[in-house]
Amino acid sequence: MIDTIGVKTDRPYAMIDLFGTPYTKDLHVVERYSLLDRESAKDALERGLKENQQQGPIDTDYTGKYLQVHLTVEDKGVFTTPWTATMTYVLDSNEWREIVCAENLHEYYYDKDSDVPRADKPDF
Repeated sequence: MIDTIGVKTDRPYAMIDLFGTPYTKDLHVVERYSLLDRESAKDALERGLKENQQQGPIDTDYTGKYLQVHLTVEDKGVFTTPWTATMTYVLDSNEWREIVCAENLHEYYYDKDSDVPRADKPDF
C-alpha cells in the first residue's frame, strides 16, 4: 500500500490527471497493489474491454500474473466525496524504456546532458 499526502500545489497548473482535474493541499491518495492469477483477473479484464474501449481480445494463452492497482482519491478542497478506480494490467511483451521521475524532468527532456538524479541501488 502507498499512502500519499503533501503533494506540492505550487505548480502553475496543478492537476492530478490529463483531463485537468485540479487538486489542493488536502489531496490524499491511497494505492493498493495486488498480483493476481488469470482466474482472479478475468472479470476485471472483461470489464476493462467493455467499459474502457480497450483494444483487442484478451490473450487466453497468457498464464502469468496480472497487476491490479486499486486507488482511492480524496481532496475535500475539490471533491465532495472520495472516488476510487481499479486498473488491471498484463505484462507487456515489449521492453519498457527507462523514464525519469525527478523534480526537474522538464530540463532532462530538453537537455539530454543534464545531471539527472540516480540511485546506485534501489532503496526498497
